[in-house]
Amino acid sequence: MKAKQYFEDALRAALTRMDLPWPEKTLIEPPRERKFGDYSANVAMLLAGPAKRKPRDLAEELAADLRGQSTHFERIEVAGPGFLNVTFAQGFWHTILDDVQAAGAAYGASALGKGRKVQVEYVSANPTGPLHIGHGRGAALGDSLARLLRKTGHDVSCEYYINDAGRQMRILGDSVWLRLRQLSGQDIPDLEDFYRGDYIKDIAARIYRENPDIFNLPESQAIDICFREAVDEILAGIKQDLRDFRVGHDVWFSEKSLVDAGKIDAAFADLAGRGLSYEQDGALWFRTTDLGDDKDRVLKKSTGELTYFASDIAYHRDKFERGFDRVIDIWGADHHGYVPRMQAAVEALGHKGQLQVILVQLVSLLKDGEQVAMSTRAGKFETLADVVAYVGADAARFLFLSRKSDSPLEFDLELVRRKSMDNPVYYVQYAHARVHSMLAKAREAGIAPAQPGAAACAHLGTPEDLELCRLMERFPDIVAAAAETLAPHVVSHYLGELAAGLHKYYTQHHVLSAGPEVASARLLLLSCVAATLAAGLELLGVSAPERMDQVSEDAA
Repeated sequence: MKAKQYFEDALRAALTRMDLPWPEKTLIEPPRERKFGDYSANVAMLLAGPAKRKPRDLAEELAADLRGQSTHFERIEVAGPGFLNVTFAQGFWHTILDDVQAAGAAYGASALGKGRKVQVEYVSANPTGPLHIGHGRGAALGDSLARLLRKTGHDVSCEYYINDAGRQMRILGDSVWLRLRQLSGQDIPDLEDFYRGDYIKDIAARIYRENPDIFNLPESQAIDICFREAVDEILAGIKQDLRDFRVGHDVWFSEKSLVDAGKIDAAFADLAGRGLSYEQDGALWFRTTDLGDDKDRVLKKSTGELTYFASDIAYHRDKFERGFDRVIDIWGADHHGYVPRMQAAVEALGHKGQLQVILVQLVSLLKDGEQVAMSTRAGKFETLADVVAYVGADAARFLFLSRKSDSPLEFDLELVRRKSMDNPVYYVQYAHARVHSMLAKAREAGIAPAQPGAAACAHLGTPEDLELCRLMERFPDIVAAAAETLAPHVVSHYLGELAAGLHKYYTQHHVLSAGPEVASARLLLLSCVAATLAAGLELLGVSAPERMDQVSEDAA
């Protein structure tokens, strides 16, 4: 039973009985201080004018009506100029224990999305080198968003766009071919614009071993072999790195397939049919000034080379042809200027408002107090695989999702390895393991968690008992808000609060030594807390261990 919704429903019923409408600008939210109640509403102030009554008088009438209609309110008071403050009775908060137990792993799920088809595209790094830590932040965000959207009733498909065409791919092929010739003993200087990482040398060495006759081939054919082998190897490494990071994609979509299937030409024809393209100076232009852009944009250069914008338009046109109601793209923050242009293109194709772009800010990687330089072209970067191997997927994912994606993030390698309460992921996971440590000791002592009901809840009346219930009751709203705002960090912050409540409870209350009935009741409460923590961690793609180092202390 949701407290906020229950209060709103009760207010609506009261207003109906008083022949008063529901004001559109009604706010129902917790007061700034708990002492003023659980929720506060401003309806009396909004309706005072139309009802021709003083706000406080109208609030008092509403309070009297609510007192007579429900036993779930412990206290209903009028405050200030006419705020209606309610405090729920203990019995109301105890109902959350039934909800958590009945739902199990599905606790927090809803039908908010109504089955709408949503595509989330994330990572989509050029297959020109291993994934670095910046890609990891986008990967964690995209995967967590997909989990949240599925939890709230959306039909979600996850996609990786493989940029396997264009200039960067030519540079990749040339880079491997250059290293291959150098390995063969040819005295060739490095190019100014090429990929320098050691992984390029490794790929070149493998190709040389497996294709000893490659220098007998025409150079264009040899470079093509270098390109194909490099893309295949790098992409295989990317897929493995993502699997190790617990990130998956339903579709791997090739940019080259757009060209081969004629979909770029089809997109050009679509724009021409809408009067949004023209030819000038041998190039094809998109009339983006008609859509609010500061200048028109080139789709095909006079040389016949396609721009990235052309491929992206065709790609997004293909997305909507596949029937998605909503498309979410996750891009690096350096693409911020490209967002309005892409949204204008989607609008031009008849899908206004259906593309949302989330920008992911840079990650500063710190090691021994020093910032680690990252540059794919120069080969100076800490790979995602190295970071995950060093700190673990749990720590990396939790930290990536601990802040809003458009905020810069400092990733302290040593902090997230530390088994201490200063480590945010350890803090939350330790809370979950702490409960399971108590449950294990309870089993040894022959004590089982109670079943929800009046008998058990009679022993759960302390402020800390009720605070844990209040925190758990918020979880479905937290999930819904995170899904609606595309903000998984809301979940990580909530888990920190719930873990803090559990740790506080542990230090203030005996459990197993409190007597059989009290112990069973408290085990019921804490097992529900653990289930809620596990459900939240699952949304972040972080494990909920039942055993951890340092969870061997006395179980209170």
